[in-house]
Amino acid sequence: MGNLISPFLPANLFDRISNCVGEQAKYVWGLEKNLRILETELHKLTRARADLKTRVEVEQQRPRTRRTNQVAGWLEDVQNLETEFAELERLRAQEMDRLCLGGLCSKNFVSSYNYGTKVVELTDRVINLKKDGEKIEVVVEKAPDGAAIELPLDHTVVGQELLLGQVWRCITDQEKNRGIIGLYGIGGVGKTTLLKQVNNNFCHQQHNFDVVIWAAVSTLQDDIGKRIGFSEDQSWEKKSPQDKAVDIASILSRRKFVLLLDDIWKPIDLTQLGVPLQNLNDGSKIVLTTRSAGVCDQMDAKKLEVSSLEDDEAWELFQEMLDRSTLDSHTSIPGLAKTLARECGGLPLALKTVGRAMKSQRKVGDWKRAIKKMTTSASKFSGMKEEVFSRLKFSYDSLSTDELRSCLLYCCLYRKDYEIPKRQLIDYWISEGFVCDFDDGCDFIDDLLQACLLEEEGDDHVKMHDMIREMSLWIACTVDKEEQSFLVRAGVKLTEAPKVEEWEGAKRVSLMANGIECLSEIPTCRRLITLLLDENRIEPITDGFFQSMSTLRVLSLRRNTSLSKLPSGISSLVSLHHLDLSWTEITGLPQELKVLEKLRYLNLEYVFELSVIPHQLISGFSKLEVLRLFGSGGRGVTEEEEEGNVLCDDAEPLMKELLGLKHLNVLSWTFRSSLGVQMFLKYPKLVSITQSVWVECGLYTRPPFNVLHLAYMENLQELELESCNLEEIKIDSTEEVKKLFQSGFRSLNTVSVHYCQKAKDLTWLVFVQNLKVLYIGFCGDMEEIVSVDKLRDISGIIGSERNFFAQLESLSVWRGRNLKSVYPNPLPFPKLKKIEVRECRQLKKLPLNSSSAKERRVVIRGSKKWWEELQWEDQATQNAFSSGAVLTEVPFY
Repeated sequence: MGNLISPFLPANLFDRISNCVGEQAKYVWGLEKNLRILETELHKLTRARADLKTRVEVEQQRPRTRRTNQVAGWLEDVQNLETEFAELERLRAQEMDRLCLGGLCSKNFVSSYNYGTKVVELTDRVINLKKDGEKIEVVVEKAPDGAAIELPLDHTVVGQELLLGQVWRCITDQEKNRGIIGLYGIGGVGKTTLLKQVNNNFCHQQHNFDVVIWAAVSTLQDDIGKRIGFSEDQSWEKKSPQDKAVDIASILSRRKFVLLLDDIWKPIDLTQLGVPLQNLNDGSKIVLTTRSAGVCDQMDAKKLEVSSLEDDEAWELFQEMLDRSTLDSHTSIPGLAKTLARECGGLPLALKTVGRAMKSQRKVGDWKRAIKKMTTSASKFSGMKEEVFSRLKFSYDSLSTDELRSCLLYCCLYRKDYEIPKRQLIDYWISEGFVCDFDDGCDFIDDLLQACLLEEEGDDHVKMHDMIREMSLWIACTVDKEEQSFLVRAGVKLTEAPKVEEWEGAKRVSLMANGIECLSEIPTCRRLITLLLDENRIEPITDGFFQSMSTLRVLSLRRNTSLSKLPSGISSLVSLHHLDLSWTEITGLPQELKVLEKLRYLNLEYVFELSVIPHQLISGFSKLEVLRLFGSGGRGVTEEEEEGNVLCDDAEPLMKELLGLKHLNVLSWTFRSSLGVQMFLKYPKLVSITQSVWVECGLYTRPPFNVLHLAYMENLQELELESCNLEEIKIDSTEEVKKLFQSGFRSLNTVSVHYCQKAKDLTWLVFVQNLKVLYIGFCGDMEEIVSVDKLRDISGIIGSERNFFAQLESLSVWRGRNLKSVYPNPLPFPKLKKIEVRECRQLKKLPLNSSSAKERRVVIRGSKKWWEELQWEDQATQNAFSSGAVLTEVPFY
C-alpha cells in the first residue's frame, strides 16, 4: 500500500503504521465515540457505588459493625478510576484539536494513538470493576472488640487539624488538663464532625483507655449501657434509671473511659446517670460539644472554641464541594466562586450547602445571580432555609425569653460585619422595652455571647456572624413576618430610600450606612416602632415625612453629616422615646420638639454646630432618663442667640433646668471654660450622674484648667481634653495624694488629650488607677507623659512598688514632636493589647521589659524607621515584642 498517510513519515515508522493501521483506527479515528462509551460506563459505575454505599449505611445501623475490607478496597478502586478519568478529561479538548487539525502528521498521530489507547483500556477496567462490585454480597462485618467504634465521616472539615490536635493532647495529656473538655461554637461550624474525628482517632492512634463511648443526649444512659455490654441482657432494658446508674457505675468505676457527648444544650448531672466522675481524677475524660459557652462553664469544662473558617480554609472546603470541571469551564468562575464562598461567613454547613447547589453550574450568569441572592437575601438560596437556617434557628428557639429573642433580632438591623457598640445597643433595647436598665442589658449580651449567637469584639463591642444575621433576617422578614416585619437595607449602597409601598406594615426599618440624600416621599407606617437612618447624607427631610408614624419609639439620624435642621413635622412623633442626633450638623433644636413628652433618651454628642436650645425645652421632657452632650456646641453662642437660649452663660441655665428632671440618671457634658466647670460642680445631682466629660477651654484662657477638679466625679468614665490651657499640677499635701489614690478618678477608664500644646506632662494620670485607653495627640510641648521629678515626690508618699498602669489596654501617641518618655521605668502591663506611635521621633524607648506582657502578644504599630531606632531594655525584650510589630514604610499623617 502506498504511503497514503504522509509522504514525510520516516520509512520505519510508515511500515509500523501500515502494518497495524486497522487496529489503530479504533483508537484514533474512533476516539470521540470511545470517550462517550467511557463516560456512559463511568456513570454506571458511580451509580453502582451509590447503591453499595446505601447498602453499607443501612447495614451499619446495626451496632458494632464496620464495612468489609473488600468494600473498602472496591470503593478506593472506583476513586482511583475517577482520578484517571479526570486527567483524561483535562487533556480531551487538546487531543480532539490535534485530531481535527493535524491528525495525519506523525507527531499528532502518535499522541492521539496513545491517548485513545488509554481511553479504551480505562473503559475495560471500568466495566470489569462494575462487575466486581455486583459480586459483593457481604458489605459489613462485626467489628472487633476495641476501645472505640469507628464512625462514618462524609468530610473531614478543612481547618480543624490544629484544633483536633489540641483536643487530642487535652485527652491524652493526663497531668495538665481537666477531665471535661467542652467544644463550643455556633451551629453548623463543625463541632459534631470534630467530635467524630476525635472518636475515630482512638481507632488509629495509640492510647491507654479501656473504652470510648459515643452517646446521644436523648438516649445517653442506654447508649452507655449498650457500649459496656448490658445490651446483651434483655432484662437490663426494663430496669429503672436508678438501677441502670448503679450497673453503669459498677463497670465504669473499674475502667479508664472516654465519654463523647454531642450537642449538649443544658448541663447534665452525669452522676445520676451512673458516670463515676471521680474517675476523672485518674485520667478518664469527657468531651462534649455545645452551642453554649455557659454549658461548658456550668459543667466545669475546659473550653475550646470551634471557630468559623478563615477565607483560605473556606475556599478549600468550597472547592471540595464543586466539580473540578465547573471551575475550569470559564475563566471568570473561580473568582466568582471565591466571592460566593466568602459570603458563607466561614461556616462549613453553609459552604457545603451552597457548594452542593453550585456543583455543576457552568454559566457565569448563574454564579453572578447566586452572589446577588446571597448578599441580598440568603434565605432565597437553594437549601439555605432547610439545611442551614433551620439548624441555626434551634439556637434562637432555645433562648429563655421572648425579650432575649427580640434583642437578638435587633442586631440584624445593623449592616453586615458591623462592630456594634454595646452601650448603643443596650440604649436601644431599653428604649424598646426589652430590658429595664444597663445592667439588665449587659446580662442579655452575656446570654447571647454564651449561646454563640453574638461574638465579642474587645470589651466594648459585639458582632453578629454573617449567617446568624441572615438567619435573623429570615425569621424577622419571613418566618415571623406578622409579628416582626423588618425592612432592612443596611449597607447596600442605596442612594434613594425604598419606595413607600415597601414601608407599609413594617415595624422596624433600617436604612443605615447608605448614601441616601433626601427623604422626599411620605410613607404610611402605622405600625412603625423603629427607624434607623444612621450614616447617610440626608438633607432635607420633607415636613410631612413623619406624619403617619405616631407609633414610632426609636429614631436615629446619627452621622447624617449633611443634616442641619429638623423638619417641623417631627412634632408628629408623639410616642417617641429615643432620639439620636449625634454627629449631625444641626445648629439648634426646634420648639416643635416640645410635644415629645414621652422622650426618655436624647443624644446630641458631637453636634459641634449646636448653638441653640430653647428655654424650657429640655425641662419639658419630664420622662427624660439619658441626655448626652459630649463634644456638642463647639461653635459658641452669638449675641443674637443668647435670648431664650439655655446654652448661654456657660450653659448654667441648662444646668438649672436639668435639676428638675426627676428621672434623669445618665448625663454626658461639654465644658467651654473653667468657669463652666466651677458652676457645674455646684450641682451634686448632675455631678453624680455624669459619665463623660469633654473640656475645651482654649489654649490661652485664664485661669488655666485644673484637671483635679474632676477627680471626685464618682461615675466619670470618659474624659476628653482638647485645646486646653492645663494648669501645672502641684500636690504638696500628703493627705491629698493619699485621698486621690483612694477615691480619685474611681470610674475613669478612657482619657484623650489632644491639641493641649502647652502641657509639659500628664503625671496626674498615675491617679487614674482603672485607666484602660489612653490617647495623646498633637501636644507639641510635652516631653514626658509621666514626669520623673513629680513621680519621685508622689512615690515617696505612697511607695514605689505601685503599678500605675495595671489596667491599661491601649496606648496611642500621635504627633509628639518633643515627647521623649512615656514612663521612666519598665512596668508590668497585664492587660496591654496595643501600643500605637505616630510621628514621635524622639520617643526612643518604651516602658517595657521582657516580662511586661507575660507572654501575651502585644500589637505595636508605628513606622519602620521609628521601630529600627527603638532602644530596648535587652535583647529578650525586643524578641518578646517583635512578633506583634505592625510597621509602615512611611509615617501616618
